[in-house]
Amino acid sequence: MTVIEKVQHNIRLDFDEAVSLYDLDLFTLGELADKKRQALHGKKTFFNINRHINPTNVCKDVCKFCAYSASRKNPNPYTMSHEEILTICDDIVSRGISEVHIVSAHNPDTGLQWYLDVFRKIKERHPQLHIKALTAAEVHFLAEEYNKSYDEILDLMISNGVDSMPGGGAEIFDETVRDYICKGKVTSQQWLDIHQKWHERGMKSNVTMLFGHVEERSHRIDHMMRIRDLQDTTGGFNCFIPLVYQSENNFLNVKEYITAHEILKTMAISRIILDNLLNLKAYWVTSTVSLALVAQEFGANDLDGTIEKESINSAAGAKSAHGVQLDEYVKLIKNSGFEPIERDSLYNVIKEW
Repeated sequence: MTVIEKVQHNIRLDFDEAVSLYDLDLFTLGELADKKRQALHGKKTFFNINRHINPTNVCKDVCKFCAYSASRKNPNPYTMSHEEILTICDDIVSRGISEVHIVSAHNPDTGLQWYLDVFRKIKERHPQLHIKALTAAEVHFLAEEYNKSYDEILDLMISNGVDSMPGGGAEIFDETVRDYICKGKVTSQQWLDIHQKWHERGMKSNVTMLFGHVEERSHRIDHMMRIRDLQDTTGGFNCFIPLVYQSENNFLNVKEYITAHEILKTMAISRIILDNLLNLKAYWVTSTVSLALVAQEFGANDLDGTIEKESINSAAGAKSAHGVQLDEYVKLIKNSGFEPIERDSLYNVIKEW
């Protein structure tokens, strides 16, 4: 049986077979991925109305791909106050926004209690607001910095109001590549362990993959396989988010930027390999809105959200600093031949536009 026939008959591929998918032409991959997308979601494309808050860019780690943390490439350190964060939350709740996404750098000066207090204050003031916060990299940093176990940090997050975890910090799981691009950060296995512990508490999270830098295709497949294995165990991942590397203002100095052709191939292969994960997100922040819309034809069923303000990827060149207006967002999805479905953070349908 050929690889194509295996995919068509929903037979799982092994590592070598999965790598060989890249040898298929783009339109064959798109057709295979689209059939799987349509079987799961039809023409529905999900999004939510959300706001990103990045509270601080002061970081003890030095990741070569990062343009956000205060460094020689970004010499403007900042840390927001709790009142500034709460004022933003007051504003977004007044406009019907249902999710706040809080991710930042690994700041040794703010303190664990600083995070816990702001989560608690948000939840006390706005109990209906879904708090998606702290990547596994941040959890690892806080555990090390304050001599606590992962279990203790995760329990503190839950008790202070965190509802789900974002998928950042996964980067690429291959240890050699990881050692080169973000040495000293949470390891691959630690990242997976933290999310497994989170899932075992009945909580949901996302998972990302940063690609288009110094990794090889086989590294991407390895990354997907490790996700698939953990999802088989816990079922706790809501969504897979392939993040396209942003090339400006960092220390990787990648000369050849990844092509749209390669991005779409990777998106389609993700949909084929991750048969146990319902949602595949084309994160327009890193791929551009135009390519994210095309990715709907290559397996993607989620376009993230309106975002409103984003600091991490925009620091590296992404055109995401001020988000996308809701009415424009809905029109773009409709005009591309799909049905815009507003969802909450856990993929419950709020409204069919």
